[in-house]
Amino acid sequence: MKSPARKHFEQVTAAKAAGAATPGEQQQGEQYELHAHALYEARRTLKTIKSTQAKIEKKRELLPDFMPYITGVLAEGNGAKDDVLMTLMIWCIDIGDFEKALEIGAYAMKHGIDTPDQFDRDTVSILAEEIAEGVKTQLEKEGADADALANVMARCVAIVGDADMHDQIKAKVHKSYGYALRAAEDAEGALAQLKRALELNEKIGVKQDIQRLESAIKKQGEQATA
Repeated sequence: MKSPARKHFEQVTAAKAAGAATPGEQQQGEQYELHAHALYEARRTLKTIKSTQAKIEKKRELLPDFMPYITGVLAEGNGAKDDVLMTLMIWCIDIGDFEKALEIGAYAMKHGIDTPDQFDRDTVSILAEEIAEGVKTQLEKEGADADALANVMARCVAIVGDADMHDQIKAKVHKSYGYALRAAEDAEGALAQLKRALELNEKIGVKQDIQRLESAIKKQGEQATA
């Protein structure tokens, strides 16, 4: 457990180095090197864990040690290449910290920062698809906060909506947004999102959802005018 003083030092020095870095060039500095090494060791540990759920819990345990670095870079960074930051964006999605992942993703997209090579997809595609999948998974859990998840998807659409990506990924985003709105009892908003998903990918699997929503909205309208 890091002391508050240590966390503050890491945040301040990470911010200073990120602010002094050349946009598009490799991030340098003591905090980057220290956190890159810590991340390397963490990934070695994760490779010894077979259970996906156990891996997620380990990431949840480890991530707080990286948060001062993340906060510092996001506060003062000017777009240096940073594999530590981008890997931690994925970790945030994995543990369900979608807000922090979107904060990192927005910064990365603003500055054109790519994800590390091992992820095989560009930043916007990873951010959009993984957030959509993560939110969909959360919605399936008992007691899910539908309003909060709908807000996550609203922000996701605001960040990635105009970016160039495969239509199949965009469709997943709108599908998850629609499901979140449906769970939050916004039938008309959900219907609009699911229709958009279908426009982008006719095989996205929402036709019956659309029919049910249209029927429910029609029924509500009839009851309101009765």
